[in-house]
Amino acid sequence: MDFRLTAEQVMFRDQVARWARDRLAEGALARAHEPGFPFDVARSAAEAGLTGIAMAEADGGQGGALMDAILAIEAVAAVCPRSADVIQATNFGPIRTLAEYATPEQKARFLAPLLRGETAIGLGMSEPGAGSAVTELATTATEDGDGWRLNGAKVFTSNSPEASVFLIYCRFGPGTGNIGSVLLERGQEGFSLGKPARYMNGEEWCPLFFDNARIPPENLLLGPGGFKRQIAGFNAERIGNAARALALGRHAFEIARQHAQDRHQFGRPLCEFQGIQWSFAEMHARLEAAQLLLYRAAVEADDGLPDAQATAVAKLMCNRAGFEVADAAMQVLGGLGYGTDSLVEYIFRKTRGWMIAGGSTEMMKNRIAEGVFGRRFSQRPPRTEAPQ
Repeated sequence: MDFRLTAEQVMFRDQVARWARDRLAEGALARAHEPGFPFDVARSAAEAGLTGIAMAEADGGQGGALMDAILAIEAVAAVCPRSADVIQATNFGPIRTLAEYATPEQKARFLAPLLRGETAIGLGMSEPGAGSAVTELATTATEDGDGWRLNGAKVFTSNSPEASVFLIYCRFGPGTGNIGSVLLERGQEGFSLGKPARYMNGEEWCPLFFDNARIPPENLLLGPGGFKRQIAGFNAERIGNAARALALGRHAFEIARQHAQDRHQFGRPLCEFQGIQWSFAEMHARLEAAQLLLYRAAVEADDGLPDAQATAVAKLMCNRAGFEVADAAMQVLGGLGYGTDSLVEYIFRKTRGWMIAGGSTEMMKNRIAEGVFGRRFSQRPPRTEAPQ
């Protein structure tokens, strides 16, 4: 088994790294503290062929592999952590679900401008009463003539202040089998956004409210019975989440490594103290182990969407590695790492969120355990029989 990148992959990674250094190095710190989606970076990435990397050329993508998209995230994050979000948003998550399941007309209307870096998409999945238990969502799509009326609310939708289209999980009737999704455009009558709130990492989101919002038939993405296909597409979101967590952890590692060589205390460089050496050995081992799991999940998905089990393992370990390495790097830098003049502080806050978003680490453990034992474990309490 060869764990080395191919010559083509190395060439691609190096090309992306050069683009990132030329385009993104200046202003990386300021970009990290801006709440809005960086459309200027998205347009530049589109011009460089870094959007839709693993999507079909017929759909406007680059026809590459999932592994190529991960390499792009790593190369960009090494220069500008915030810009890695752009690579994720234009290659993973709801845009990938759109590329997999949208009609040709929907791809022309929605996917094409997304791949050009002109617009952003939001995913309406979580609700006030349905987070990890996503099948308990209450947002409904009720038939109305040849279309539907959407009612309900969503929370924690990334890019919601700027998104022009939203992929909304909803139910067309009772039970998991009636869960599907629709595409809702900004400005649609009956669709409103609430007051912006801010995450710990500085990014903003808005609650989404649907009050008899009209969904025309051409905006149906996956109707009743589409839930399993949606979740399969969501595995690509988790791969993007894992890749960013790991890549940002490595960025923090490199900042701390340079600091440990340059900073002197008690007449010696920090790297000469055994306690510091052990910390870096632990950080390095965590990053390397998580990266192998991430690459395995990506390579195994080259012919389709990522495997749920391999994705859960990769996400769990990459989330942990990214956050734990950021935490250790901050400790090495001391007060310098704790201040907002350092990207390590931003990375610490950013990686913490990915342990919740895209499926919490606890839910990943549940999914892994199901693979270990070869059976499903319901988190719901057992049903009680009604009295006779």
